[in-house]
Amino acid sequence: MPLLKHNGGVTSSFPPPAAARPIGPFDLGVIGAGLAFAESLGKLTDALCAGGIAGTAVVQAPPGTGKTTLVPPLLANIAAANIAAANIAASAVAPGKTGVRGPRVVVTQPRRVAARSAARRLATLDGSRLGDRIGYTVRGERVSGAGTMIEFVTPGILLQRLLADPGLETVDAVILDEVHERGLETDLLLGMLAEVRELRGDLTLVAMSATLDAPRFAALIGSRQGGNHDDGGPAPVVDCPSALYPLETEWAPAAAARLDTRGVTRGFLDHVADTAAASHAAALAADAGVDALVFVPGAWEVSHVAARLRSRVAAEVLELHGQASPAEQDRAVSGREPGGRPRIIVSTALAESSLTVPGVRLVVDSGLSREPRRDTNRGMSGLVTVSCSRASAKQRAGRAARQGPGRVVRCYDQKSFGAAPAHQTPEIAVADLTGAALVLACWGSPGGRGLSLPDAPPAAAINEAVEVLRELGAVGPDGLATDLGKTLARIPADPRLARALLDGAATVGHRTAAETVAVVSGDQRAPGADLTRLLATLRSGKDPAARRWKEDVRRMEAIVRKEDAAVERSQTVPPVTAAESVGFVVGLAFPDRVARRVPGAGAQYLLTSGTRAGLPAGSPLAGHEWLAVAEVARAEGRDAAGTGAVIRSAAPLTADTAEAAARHLLSDAVEAGFTQGRVTARRERRLGAIMLASTPVRPSAAEGRAAVARALAKEGLGTIGWSTAADALRRRLALLHRELGDPWPDVSEAALLSRLDDWLAPELEALAGGAATAGVDLTDPLRRLLPWPDAARLGELAPEALEVPSGSRVRIDYPDAEHDDGRPVVAVKLQECFGWADTPRLAGGRVPVLFHLLSPARRPLAVTDDLASFWSGPYAQVRAEMRGRYPKHPWPEDPWTAPATARTKSRM
Repeated sequence: MPLLKHNGGVTSSFPPPAAARPIGPFDLGVIGAGLAFAESLGKLTDALCAGGIAGTAVVQAPPGTGKTTLVPPLLANIAAANIAAANIAASAVAPGKTGVRGPRVVVTQPRRVAARSAARRLATLDGSRLGDRIGYTVRGERVSGAGTMIEFVTPGILLQRLLADPGLETVDAVILDEVHERGLETDLLLGMLAEVRELRGDLTLVAMSATLDAPRFAALIGSRQGGNHDDGGPAPVVDCPSALYPLETEWAPAAAARLDTRGVTRGFLDHVADTAAASHAAALAADAGVDALVFVPGAWEVSHVAARLRSRVAAEVLELHGQASPAEQDRAVSGREPGGRPRIIVSTALAESSLTVPGVRLVVDSGLSREPRRDTNRGMSGLVTVSCSRASAKQRAGRAARQGPGRVVRCYDQKSFGAAPAHQTPEIAVADLTGAALVLACWGSPGGRGLSLPDAPPAAAINEAVEVLRELGAVGPDGLATDLGKTLARIPADPRLARALLDGAATVGHRTAAETVAVVSGDQRAPGADLTRLLATLRSGKDPAARRWKEDVRRMEAIVRKEDAAVERSQTVPPVTAAESVGFVVGLAFPDRVARRVPGAGAQYLLTSGTRAGLPAGSPLAGHEWLAVAEVARAEGRDAAGTGAVIRSAAPLTADTAEAAARHLLSDAVEAGFTQGRVTARRERRLGAIMLASTPVRPSAAEGRAAVARALAKEGLGTIGWSTAADALRRRLALLHRELGDPWPDVSEAALLSRLDDWLAPELEALAGGAATAGVDLTDPLRRLLPWPDAARLGELAPEALEVPSGSRVRIDYPDAEHDDGRPVVAVKLQECFGWADTPRLAGGRVPVLFHLLSPARRPLAVTDDLASFWSGPYAQVRAEMRGRYPKHPWPEDPWTAPATARTKSRM
């Protein structure tokens, strides 16, 4: 790379001498002045340019070192040198045929505010106008042009471009920043761009991380062919020493708990605000130029803490979160104006990495973050408040020491810090993967097969996502995207919303469908969960986010108008009123979330999926019978009407429109059941789990048989009930089957249920026809299983009773039919067995009877299956203990010769 070399190597000191400065579009000496990463530019250049061709690398550098500012212009200079060299070569072959294209470097930032801020800072350092040489593109906003050399984008924008242009033919280099955050879209880009490099050896690919995960990413993007490591090994890692100044850490745990069942406690948030106010006042006393950055988990918490701070400090309090307008976000991350008031920025994890907030020398950290989680049982996804990882806590703290000695105050104790996870959970492991699955299907890697991803998507989650896509018609049997799927992928919304945009346009109009999908796919929070009210605010232009929303609407409306003719619609839909149009489109997208109010349960709603959810307190939607729910989440915070799930966004519907939107969930069937000993049936009309109508009807014979079969399968033969006689016969048969085997039948529950037609068919038919179980005795049905002619020996092999020496016939208690062991037992008064020496045996002599010899009060005195041994031994001790207690009963010294009797001595 001759344009970047000086005396055979790249200078490692910045700013370099004038003669040594690289020739290219960007002056790295000016841009890199004072930035720690300037010392590592030489190493990165060598890594990327080894062998004279473009390569890959992983940059590992702590926050604040300047990697986001310096690496993009370095790659632009490298690309400019490559283009110049290619032009010279082309001119030698065909004079006058050289191109005029400038370098193009695309840099991803995980958040819109970071993309805008990074582009603005680099343009300022370059001395150029934003949008010319350096620009950005985020959803709904583009400040770049044909001459832009460095463009900062969000990962979603680059994914869209990759699907439209898999080779990225006009791009010379791609930089994936903050890969350690493990965002889902960035993970996908890592795998997809690694494949692009297999086809395009001239594409430079750099991944940048602020943590020590660099070797992992180096292995992922390492070249399999060509490049600067022909052996297929990992990409080189270029690191940079920390640029942090000394950092003081203080622990200030709150007396109140940080979290309870409703989310972050107000007491803890008040503690964070008060700690921030006191800490900032102390910092200002020492240095009037200190600003503070306060980390809390979500937008609601930001507003709460900011409001409390405004009543306690003279500083300017700014809010930074995803729902703030672009202007508010940009103002928060820009420095204090000369002579301006001290500032306290209250932020979500938005400010954790990716950008430097000028002037911040104090960080107050709640130690909490909001991460996506998927509730598989309820079929919903949402953000859950958890303790932030130790890596995140360190990054937050580092914001205080980027521009001078700093201080971090952690509003929790060291034990909680040590117990926190080391790293944030990768989004691919916990998020809804429907959109990702569509991207992978369009890329030609269904489910991620064959793609080198940092983590494979969980099998259950990706299979569920693919099934959703199949229902939408977005993927074919081979898992690859259909033409419709490719169209859905071009729409900047969840695939379900994208399909609703196409389907709903024919009923509510292109404009209304686009407006609805744009507002649902945006990140504005609907006040009181009322989506219609939010839409009205955006239409009026009063909401700061209206401009971005209108851009999304314009784009979506253009797509739906273009694709309208090609969309196949299975059936016509009745007219939908304007008041229901928003709800109708939402219902088309999420039919499983169409909901009906639960009678007598206040603000509780039952979704067609079977989940119950509640409206937030004071919602203007309360009272509507039907809702189409756009967002429902686990009850994390305010209110969920006691259901454990809260409706975040919804629009009203009527019953007819709800049925039209979720029509494939409609069912009308007779449901027969076997309860309280009889078959009953009702005709039920349902919308998923929601009962629309239920009328008692007479079941058919087939429905009755099915109902009885289901009851028996679920509850067993106890549904019919065992009479005393039936249970006794079953126990006798079970003993014979255990001891003798065939032909004696297996009468265990499982065996009997498996051959109902062999022994219970007439009774089942009677029950199916409406007979009551009270009229069914299982004794005779069991006799149908007796093997003939062996059945004639049943009384001999397993008699019902046993005649004892006193002449009494005593019932034999056989073991339970479900037990694989157990003995037949005869419980009889001891005196009735005098002189009995040989213990009776059953089942052809295989099983001795176990005697429970009882006192006159019928309490056990001895348990034995060897009567002869009992009379010769233990009897003497029993006699000594009992003769005084029961003097009216015989206790002879010689039990062998005494007459067996059931009577007292006087009656003998």
